[in-house]
Amino acid sequence: MNPYQIDQNGFYGAFGGAYVPEQLHAVLQELQSQYRDIIESPAFQREFHTLLRDYVGRPSPLYHARRLSEKYGCKLYLKREDLNHTGAHKINNALGQILIARHMGKRRIVFMGALDIERQRVNVERMRMLGAEVRAAQSGSQTLTDAVNEALAYWCACADDTFYLLGSAVGPHPYPDMVARLQSVISAEIKAQLLEKEGRDYPDRLIACIGGGSNAAGTIYHYLNDERVGIVLA
Repeated sequence: MNPYQIDQNGFYGAFGGAYVPEQLHAVLQELQSQYRDIIESPAFQREFHTLLRDYVGRPSPLYHARRLSEKYGCKLYLKREDLNHTGAHKINNALGQILIARHMGKRRIVFMGALDIERQRVNVERMRMLGAEVRAAQSGSQTLTDAVNEALAYWCACADDTFYLLGSAVGPHPYPDMVARLQSVISAEIKAQLLEKEGRDYPDRLIACIGGGSNAAGTIYHYLNDERVGIVLA
């Protein structure tokens, strides 16, 4: 078993699984039993990729950074996820999980920290214009950690119609795998773009930053078993 690929119990080698309150066992099992079939269905793929193209603005460019290349003595490309609608890679996964939630009949999804709502006012107004109700987490620091805590508490109480949507590659199985699969659009595009620009579909080195992990998981997804590619995560 490749320790970088998930097994049937939701583990990556020694890490992973689902350690959650008993109230969430049934809803997680429901998600585990459905998410792969939903993601791999032709209907989901059509709608997901149509939204990525027409709403997000994908594919994001693969930009040859000429001066950086000259400075470091290599040919360096930047994958411009910052040019996506809303300015980051997070929207890839957010759209995918919202579609999964809709396929499962879940209608409640959005929590944000009160301070984050103020910081992200433009994006929050866009969400509200599109019909979303954004719940403000007022506890603690009123930021992401507290929004996650309040979302989990709400999920425990209202699991029948609530989908816990998480942007990072963390949380109980199947969330890390689900996030990686949805973000894998990044590495799929890199392969096609490198083939067009360089005549081969792989780089010598693939470098990605790690915060919550979704950017890195998507960037390396199609290269995990490619021994020609040196993967650097920082």
